[in-house]
Amino acid sequence: MDKLGPLGVASPAFGPADSAAAVEKAVELEELGFSALWLPGGQDNNLPIVPAVVNATKRITVGNGILPVDHVPAAELAAVYGELAASHPGRYVPGIGGAHGPRPLATLNAYFDEIDPVVPRAERVLSALGPKMLRLARDRAAAAYPYLITPGYVASAREIVGPDTQLAVGVAVVAETDVQRAREVVRGGSLPFLSGVPGYVASFRRMGFDDADITGLSDRLVDALTVWGDLDTVVAGLRAYLDAGADQVVIHLDGLPPSWPAELVSALG
Repeated sequence: MDKLGPLGVASPAFGPADSAAAVEKAVELEELGFSALWLPGGQDNNLPIVPAVVNATKRITVGNGILPVDHVPAAELAAVYGELAASHPGRYVPGIGGAHGPRPLATLNAYFDEIDPVVPRAERVLSALGPKMLRLARDRAAAAYPYLITPGYVASAREIVGPDTQLAVGVAVVAETDVQRAREVVRGGSLPFLSGVPGYVASFRRMGFDDADITGLSDRLVDALTVWGDLDTVVAGLRAYLDAGADQVVIHLDGLPPSWPAELVSALG
């Protein structure tokens, strides 16, 4: 896998329900100059729209952020990757994660074993937060994809994965200059749900947040995990992740002013 480039992007249009909307948005974002498109995963299987997005674009990297292995059979992923590797080599990078059972490392290793004959280690990404997952990304993937971490934790992750494994970091961005309104937006998003997910709770604790911070979504936690403000402030906040060792920051377009995507590419791309 080539270098991912500094600025990746996700959009609500990349959901699995409407491939036409996904294609239209993908073409638009490629023309703006983003480095990579990330099709959101979660509990959805967006694998079926990947070929349409890759076929409609010309050069941009297309990845999943993240395909849940509990819902996407390895054979299905291998089939889609194999077809695109033949027709559009280097354009599709499967992002893998979502092992929520009692033995996630064993589940992921078994999944990698299944796709190894078709999807090479150098062409895949692993969702990774903690040290064990980051080491697994180092050993069995080309990149790690953590979300909701601080720039300081990026530096720690870089130490674990080493210089040869890329880091694509999902960063929550809020275009709001009023601190209270910015915090309200964050607390109204996915953070309340993720603050109850064991993997994220452990990650927040590793970054120095206590149980009161996590359960109460304290100002300290919200501010540390979010980049918010005017355009210049947001650019500086995203650059802090790159300076700390991230190869790419991945932003969601939800709620951003229409002019921001092009301006962020100009500043960081």
